[in-house]
Amino acid sequence: MVLVIATTGLVYELAIAALASYVLGDSVTQFSLVIGAYLSAMGLGAWCSRFISRRLEVAFIDVELATALVGGLSAPLLFVAHAMSGAFQLLLFLTVGWVGVLVGLELPLLIRILERRLELKELIARALSWDYAGALVGSVGFSMVLVPKLGLIESTLACGSLNALVALGATSVLPATTPELARGLRRARLRAGLVLAALVIAWLRAGDLTAAAESSALGGAVTLSQQTHYQRLVLTEQPNGDFQLYLNGNLQFSSTDEHRYHEALVHPVMASVPHPRRVLIGGGGDGLALREILRWPEVEHVSLVDLDPAMTELARHHPRLAEQNRHALEDARVEVVNADAMVWFAQPREPYDVIVLDFPDPTNFSLGKLYSTRFYAQASALLAPRGALAVQATSPYFARASFWCIVSTLREVGFTTRPYRVFVPSFGDWGYVLAARGSLPIPTALPPGPSRYLDPLTLAALFELPTDVAELPTEVNHLNNQALVTYYQEEWLRWN
Repeated sequence: MVLVIATTGLVYELAIAALASYVLGDSVTQFSLVIGAYLSAMGLGAWCSRFISRRLEVAFIDVELATALVGGLSAPLLFVAHAMSGAFQLLLFLTVGWVGVLVGLELPLLIRILERRLELKELIARALSWDYAGALVGSVGFSMVLVPKLGLIESTLACGSLNALVALGATSVLPATTPELARGLRRARLRAGLVLAALVIAWLRAGDLTAAAESSALGGAVTLSQQTHYQRLVLTEQPNGDFQLYLNGNLQFSSTDEHRYHEALVHPVMASVPHPRRVLIGGGGDGLALREILRWPEVEHVSLVDLDPAMTELARHHPRLAEQNRHALEDARVEVVNADAMVWFAQPREPYDVIVLDFPDPTNFSLGKLYSTRFYAQASALLAPRGALAVQATSPYFARASFWCIVSTLREVGFTTRPYRVFVPSFGDWGYVLAARGSLPIPTALPPGPSRYLDPLTLAALFELPTDVAELPTEVNHLNNQALVTYYQEEWLRWN
């Protein structure tokens, strides 16, 4: 019993923190705040347990049922709240507080019930041993099983059902020492059955709830929603046939205008190398940058390194996405590697003529490391002597300091840089950095055949930066300070 309530209590904590980091960004801050508030609320719950003195067995069961409902419904309700309410953070910490207080009540009440049967030192030893074991089970189960297999919403509902089962079992296991207590346990058994039934129904409808909330929050009809081991993938479609990919609620592309983004990302760097035979892509699991790279006839080999195998499988097999990337991942010249780029780039390999870094924006420290001096030094070591590198570098207009921080970081490790920008209607003004270890003239070549956006005049114009996005002095993004993440969060918060 202690093992179950400890496991579910930790899962609620981790699920709420993960959801907060998904929708608010900055995983370190969100996890820190949620865990701190949750532990404080648990302490408050433990202190409040001293005021419960009558019918401890029934009180424990009712606390367990309340935990089942509030904890089990925490993720789905917060998910809906983010889509439909402007007070998400207030609701987030109210939920954290309620769940924490209820979880804090559980163990003290159970210990007081069981102390009638066991010697105190034996009881404390057993209870705390199982409590700590539950923390291990919860943490491992959450990251390795629950989120990858079920998703956040189904995970909290599953744990709520476990709490309800504990309560239901307790109505039979706990002794009815008086007629009044016996009646109380019978009524508690009925409540436990109702709560369990409600959570099972919620479980069965969780997919509909998720789709409705995501459709409301993201716009368009949700055609695919998938929780992977690393992120949440959502595809939406508009009535006009346009479709979008979102990762953790952040737009990655819209089929209407993604050609602007990917042509601008790929073709300047490909044109900067005399013979771009070997190409390396960091990120870009949707295959759209790869599509543009394969338009260059000199290309003999492309390594695509993306962390999430679910993303590359989606790009390979989803009909709309595979059509959009022209089945690029099926090309015989392409090697798909599902690995952490920071680890993979650190290994000695045959040099690449071109490296394209198409990672998501540095919204948190896990992504910010891929824009650090350490990572750019690793990329430099993989680059052929006359090679060139391109980095997607967020918006020079909406996140001006972030953009120039990326430029400064590349310069810090010895790159010559040429910042440039393009207007993408779905994103606004968007920035990139072209980099090489030697001289770097403005590129003029384009791949054979027509492009949807770029022509020689447009290509040259990309490198003309207006005054309102001109260079700013910024810190360099080292791995140990992650200055870029701070810039990014401060700048986008103003616009959001």
